[in-house]
Formats: sequence, structure tokens, C-alpha cells
Amino acid sequence: MTGAALALVMIMGGGAQAASITPPSEAFAQNPGSDYFLADYTAYEAYLKTLASQSDRMKLVDFGKSEEGRTQWMAVVSSPANLAKLDHYKSISKRLAKAEGLSKEEAAKLAAEGKAVVWIDAGLHATETVTSQGQIQVLYRMLTMNDPETLRMLDDVIILFAHDNPDGMELVSDWYMRHPDPKKREFNSIPRLYQKYVGHDNNRDSYMSQMAETTNVNKQLFREWYPQIIFNQHQTGPTGMVVFVPPFRDPFNYNYDPLVMTTLQEVGMAMHSRLVAEDKPGSGARSAASYSTWHNGMERSIAYFHNAVGLLTEIIGGPTPESVKLVPNLQLPNGDRPMPIEPQPWHLAQTVEYQWTMDRAVIDYASRNRERLLANIYKMGANSIERGSKDSWTMTPTKVDAMNEAAKTAKPAAEDGMMAAFFGRAGAVDPTIYKTVVQTPETRDPRGYIIPSDQADMPTVTAFLNALIKSGVDVDKATKAFKVGDKTYPAGSYVVKAAQAYRPHILDMFEPQDHPHDTEYPGGPPKAPYDITGYTLAYQMGIKFDRILDGFEAPTERVPDLIGVTPGAIKGSGKAGWLISHETNRSFTLTARLLKAGAPVFWLKDGAKAGKTSFGAGAIWVPASAQAQSIVAQGVKDLGIDAYAVGAQPAGASIPLKNIRIGLVDVYGGSMPSGWNRWLFEQFEAPFQVVYPQRLDAGDLAKDFDVLVFADGVVPAPQGGPFRAGRSFTQPKAEDIPAEYRAWLGAITDDKTVPQIADFAKNGGTVITIGSSSRLATALGAPVEVAVAKKDGDKLVGLSNKEFYIPGSVLRAKVDNTQPLAYGMPTEVDVFFDRSPTFNLKASAPGVARVSWFDTDKPLRSGWAVGQEKLKGSTGVLDIDYGKGKLLVMGPEVTQRAQPYGTFKFLFNGLLYGPAAAKD
Repeated sequence: MTGAALALVMIMGGGAQAASITPPSEAFAQNPGSDYFLADYTAYEAYLKTLASQSDRMKLVDFGKSEEGRTQWMAVVSSPANLAKLDHYKSISKRLAKAEGLSKEEAAKLAAEGKAVVWIDAGLHATETVTSQGQIQVLYRMLTMNDPETLRMLDDVIILFAHDNPDGMELVSDWYMRHPDPKKREFNSIPRLYQKYVGHDNNRDSYMSQMAETTNVNKQLFREWYPQIIFNQHQTGPTGMVVFVPPFRDPFNYNYDPLVMTTLQEVGMAMHSRLVAEDKPGSGARSAASYSTWHNGMERSIAYFHNAVGLLTEIIGGPTPESVKLVPNLQLPNGDRPMPIEPQPWHLAQTVEYQWTMDRAVIDYASRNRERLLANIYKMGANSIERGSKDSWTMTPTKVDAMNEAAKTAKPAAEDGMMAAFFGRAGAVDPTIYKTVVQTPETRDPRGYIIPSDQADMPTVTAFLNALIKSGVDVDKATKAFKVGDKTYPAGSYVVKAAQAYRPHILDMFEPQDHPHDTEYPGGPPKAPYDITGYTLAYQMGIKFDRILDGFEAPTERVPDLIGVTPGAIKGSGKAGWLISHETNRSFTLTARLLKAGAPVFWLKDGAKAGKTSFGAGAIWVPASAQAQSIVAQGVKDLGIDAYAVGAQPAGASIPLKNIRIGLVDVYGGSMPSGWNRWLFEQFEAPFQVVYPQRLDAGDLAKDFDVLVFADGVVPAPQGGPFRAGRSFTQPKAEDIPAEYRAWLGAITDDKTVPQIADFAKNGGTVITIGSSSRLATALGAPVEVAVAKKDGDKLVGLSNKEFYIPGSVLRAKVDNTQPLAYGMPTEVDVFFDRSPTFNLKASAPGVARVSWFDTDKPLRSGWAVGQEKLKGSTGVLDIDYGKGKLLVMGPEVTQRAQPYGTFKFLFNGLLYGPAAAKD
């Protein structure tokens, strides 16, 4: 949807008098925020339209469709005078945020004229129900109150009240309200994820922007409205407290402007102060919870990389009353917990009042600091442009370590005496180290990045660039060939300059994350990060790019919007059939289309040539037929890949492929990794159906499936073992849920499920395991053993975190791309690794092939890795013969949150290769 097409719906009413605006208590079956009641999205949407028709303080904006097709609404709230000039204020917000071509004097004038823009959302995580229910009450009060503070806020601030997850609100509310007896209402037994594909991971999609809802939100934040404050509300609060409120604990990411962090602390403390002033105890910051500001994938954290203040609150409460627990050690106030709360019963109405106070605190801060917020977002954008326009250096933990190492042999710094130690200034070293170690020519930050247009998988390049564009990054395209340094780049190559306001985000997407060695205490075990530590998107997606350290110019034009896939073509005029490269992920889609239509497709083991074009091992051969002709002709156009028409069938051995039936294993309540794979299969047109443990336990699996895919975490693992154990959830009794969901109940077990999986594979089926579900390799008795583990008596256990700890990082692995499981891949690949299993082959391991392995004691590319040297020599991806079938083991998370396009081929190849290799 274009900016011009964002619908401003509903008329603006003639007055904002409370008497003329319907209160929530009259619009809903029960007052939202009261016990044992949840309004659903249908009722919420109807109420928004009612408010928009009655109030002159609100405009209602349709900003996109959810994955299930519901409208995402945003209530734009401000004074009538401001609403009359929305486009004008939006333009000011954009100009200041982008900072391009704007002098300090011009920016100061715009800041004086503009209005602060604050985003306050609700419902991202749908079972965190207070955010949606509370937003209803907050909206009503902002539209009806006429006290001086409210009127000042409305004059100074434009508030964007948005809903992040309509589908989830409908699902959760309706599930909760299905019981007529209020005391039986609950939402812990919901049968599926509360976002169509990814559930809770909808708040890990921000920089990738693959879900429809994320794309819609990012467009408002970074391409339409450019708010200075982004308030993302969540549940639940820390035990023994009511709510977590920023500031956050360290580490914070070194890429963003420090001004965003200092402002964040101001806003957070303003929220705490207002809670305390209103006698609302129980708030905590920093050490009160594990939340940090490192990872870019969350809605409030991506804000920091865009020079905006990102706020996260986590509060207790829900429609079913609960209680504040007593934790004695939290009863003494300190800097992070200024006003402890005593144990007591707790109701949703109390949570709503806390939410109201925090929302008011944020809006009040924006009102009182309107001009400064606007000036500062310009300042941060201008800083980024300046840093990207000259030699600059970003300080990282590795550079700090290098300075400390250099200091061991350098001339000691002059001592400041006793006062230095007293004031914490001890430890000074020779200042010349800063220049000689940190500010060297080769350690400069890039001035920009060039992505050549002649790389093998341009559709994946397009997906990467669109992720940048969706988050507001400016991308340019070369109009003709050009040269930078000694290298010539073809026309159509892409350029991402660092000299733009969102430079922190650009660096975070191209450069490795260098996570500090963060321990519980000096010499202690690692302190667990809030989320993953390394996620460089260019690495995960296998993008080839050049870092340009010197200033450069290129003949380019700005990419105006999302990039469509450049259509491929049929090249040559041969009549025997078509050769297609295996290097593009989309070749899987074309293959799936052909097989579905019954057209034969082969993989050529030794590759092939078409004229001067060489194809590596696994080149795809499609014999000519009328049916194949139409599919190939259409496919090259919409998939962006080329097909080479040749006059004779290539010589050499080949693997004939089969049309396949995929069973994607899921569990009751929904697995997020399985949900990501489901989305991925739909995008790439893999033929699949979802299968649950009861069906696996029933056996005779070959009747319905050729391949079973076990996503990370689907196969349970015991705590303390060598495989990462996921969270366990208590399932409902069958009689307590609707009949249509009862077949989804159950769990994968060693005694009932594993024998059926073994029987399936022994009789020609293919079993694919990803991540921790690779425990099936040992459960099925494959001739492999876990590489990074130790014996405790006769039990195999995992290493301690002090010995081995890789909490979500990008590692470099070797690949044997002459093997079918790795056809189309380079000889080295970046893999996502989150405490993943790797394996060693037993002394006698017939029918086992190593496909990808670690050959160095320093495989870390991005993130944090304690004990990484222990991976050397171990295997991450295995091709194992199992009876007549295949067991294909992928220890690293090759489809992690559908981001690592560079390793999708392991899975795609496995889906086709396993059934093709099955013995009769």
C-alpha cells in the first residue's frame, strides 16, 4: 500500500465533548479491563470506528492487512488543529529524522514548528492481553478529558495508537470467552500460535520484516511517520513486582548514537517518577529483569538503530485475577527498584491504571520536550551522515581487548597518584595505543557497501535489499558499469552508502556483531543475553558485498520503493531441454512446480555446460516437453532465474527427482520454528501438510509422507543433556478443548514415536532434523555421537556454560558441495548456531557422509562464542543411510526465523534428495 493510499477512514465528528463520545462500558458486552472479560478485535475495531465518527481529536488510519487478512488500524490522536495539518507535521518529522540536506539552522526552525510524534502500540503478543484492553480505555480518556495537562499534550504531540496483531487478539479473546463459566476461562490451552506463522517471534522479525504485520508497522515507523518515541507494551512483570520499565541493563549495541540511550534513560525515569508520584509501587529497571538493548530484531530495539527512543514495559495482570508474590529480597528499595510493593491480590483494572500512568508519562515527556526531541533526532541523523562521510572508527569489545593486550608491552602511562585510584581512574595506559591499535586505516568503518549484480542468487539479493528498504534504508542502483579502486562493477549493482541517518542500522546488517564477554562476575560464567548475540543479515543470507573504506562515487539512482524480482529468461534455442543453475534458492520452487505437473527433473552429478556457461554439481536438467515449456517459461519470469535451452541431453550420471509429500511436524500450541518453516514452505511452494505426534505414533507413515521435517525444538530433550532443552508446556485434557483440535495433542516420545519414525526411514522414508531435534540421530541409533559433551557416570551431559556457550551466533563452516545435500552451495557457508548439536562419526560408520563441518578453532563470524575451539573437527550436517531411507541431520538452525537464506539449500535439497535416493 502506498503512502497516498493509506486510507483516512471515518468522518471527524463535530466535538470532543465527553457526553457525545460513547464510553467503553456502553460499547462492549462488559467494560474492558474488568475481571474475566476480554474484548476481541471485531469489537475493538467497531469501537475505533465509533470513536472516529464522534471525536475531532482522532483520525483512523488503515495501515495494512494482517496475515489472516484483518485490517490493522491506527488511531492518530492530537488536537483538532494538528489533525487538520497532519501531512505538514508528518513532513517535518520525516525531514528531521532523515536529516539529509538540512542545515542546523533549518532544522532548528523545523523543530520549533513541528510536533513530537509518539507511537504507542498494543497487542503484539496476544496473550499479553492488558495492552489491547487498556488501549481502549486510554483512547477514550485522551478523547474526552479536558484538563490542562491533556490539552497541552494534544497541542504538542501527535500520538499514534496502533494495533500490532489483530489476528492474535481475535484468537486469544474468543478462546478465553468461550467458557460461559468465568472461573473456567483461560488462554493457556490455545491450540495454535497467536500469529498465523510465528507467534511470539513476531517480535523478532523487525529487521527482516517478513511477516505482513511487521512490514506494515515498519512502514509507519521508518518510512511514513518517523516517531521520536516508540513505546512497545508487553507482559508479564518480574515476580514480586508489578512492572519492568526502562532503563535496561547492559550491554547496549555500540552502533547506535549515544544520545538515543541518554534520552531513553530520561523517558524511563520519567515513567518511574510518575508511577511513584501517583502512589503506584512495584516498578523496576535495569537489574530487575534480563532485558537489554543489544539485539536489533525487536520492535522497540530496532528503534535505537533509527535514532528513536524505544520503550519496553513488562507488566503483570490479566482478565483472571492473580496476586503479587512476596520476594523478600525485593522489599528493600534501591536505584533499580525505587518503591517496592507488598504482596496483595491483583486485578486487571489495576494494571490498566498503571498502563494509563505510563502512557501519560511518555506523552507528557514528549510534550515538555517536544522541540528537544525533534532537534535531537535531527542531531543523531546528522551525526550518522557526518560519520559516514569521513574516516570514522566504531569501538568494539575486540578493539578494547587489543588495546589492553598492546598495553602489556607499551610504555606505562603517567600515574595520577592516589586520587586516580580513589576516583576510579586507575588503569590508564599509553594514549598512543588509541591511534596505533584502534584508529588504523584498515579498521575504519566502511563509507558504503557495493553489492554486485552478477552474483549467482539475485532473488536472494533482492530479498536482502527489500529488508533494508522496509526499515527505511536508502538503496541506490547503478545505471551503468563503474569502477571503485581496482574493481569494476556491472550496471545494476546496488550501493548502500553509510552517509545516511540510519547508518547504525546499516552497519548492524552488514558488519559482524562483536558481543562483549559478559559474565555474572569477573571470572564467572557467561550472563545469558536477552536474545541472540550475532545475526549479521548479509552473512546469514549469503550476500556477496564489498566494504568500501574510502569515499567513492558511482553513477546511481535511488531505488524508490521495494524491488521486484528482475525477470529471468530462456537463453539459447536448443530443443532438447533446459539447464538451470542449482545456486538460486528459487530453483527449488521451479523444480517443485515441474514435479507437481508430472514433468521429469534431474540433478546432474557432474554438472554441465551450456555454451560458455558452466553449471556445478547438481545442475538441474529438465527434458523438453510442452508441459515443461510453459512452466519453465513462466517460472523464469516470475522467479528471476535463467534457463538455458540446449540441443542435447547432458552426459554423465544424474539423479531423477520425484514429486514429494512433506510432513512438517508441529505440536499442540504451535512451535515457532515449525511455523517459520511453514511460512518458508509456502513462500517457496513446497508441497506439505502439518503432522502432529498422534499421527506419527499411529505409524504407517509412508501412506501419507515421503519426508518428515522436525524443526528445532519439536523433539523434546531432557534438561542437562547434550541437546538444548526447550520449554515444556502442560497440554489440556482432550475433553476440555473443541473436538477439532484434539488430534493435535500429544508429544514425540522415545518409546512410542521414535519406533514409528525408524520404521518409516528403514522402509524408504526421509527424516530431516534441524537444531535440537537432531537428538533423533542418537535416539534412532545412527552411528554418530555428540561432539561437544562429557560423561557423568554413564550419562552424557552438556558442558557447563563456562566451558562452552554459543547463545545464537553466526559461524563459518566448510561444505562439500559435491554431495547432493549441498548442491548449489559454496565451499564455505555462514551458519546460524544457537547451542546447536554437532557430531563425530563413530569408528565404524558405514553410509554416513559429512556434508558440512567446522575445520577451525575460531569459526565465530558474528556474535559471542565461549569455547568455540571445541567445535573443530565436528560435523554439523550429515547424510546418513538408514535402511532403505535417509536420515538427514542438520545440527545448526539452517532456517532460523526464516533468515539464513544462505543455508536454506540444505533443507530444500534434503526434501528432494532423500526420496530420490530411497532404495527400492
